[in-house]
Amino acid sequence: MTVIARGFDPLGFLLRFVINAAALGVAAWLLPGIEVDDIQALLLAALIFGLANAFIKPILAFVTCPLMILTLGLFTLVLNALMMGLTSWVAEQLEIGFRVEDFWDAFLGAIIVSLVSWGLSQFTD
Repeated sequence: MTVIARGFDPLGFLLRFVINAAALGVAAWLLPGIEVDDIQALLLAALIFGLANAFIKPILAFVTCPLMILTLGLFTLVLNALMMGLTSWVAEQLEIGFRVEDFWDAFLGAIIVSLVSWGLSQFTD
């Protein structure tokens, strides 16, 4: 059996990063409970959000697999909100100008980010 190693795709990473930044920007524009100070804060928040989704979310998804099954996947929305809240917390610790007020803003923001990311990704495939 042959194992094919997948290398790092810098163009794909950059594209995903830009899509995340745009999606976070739209969420901040639509929801008063999500605040971004400037473009630098938005880009840093997109980086934090991408890293959280790449490394922490899969672990949480594995641990909460029974809840995912029980709710027919709707618990994914809660995980997305948690990733948005984690991004806000890390940004506050690093004094980056990105804030999410409460869970419901994170929940709605995560839905907006998911929809915008999906929509923009349709143009890249």
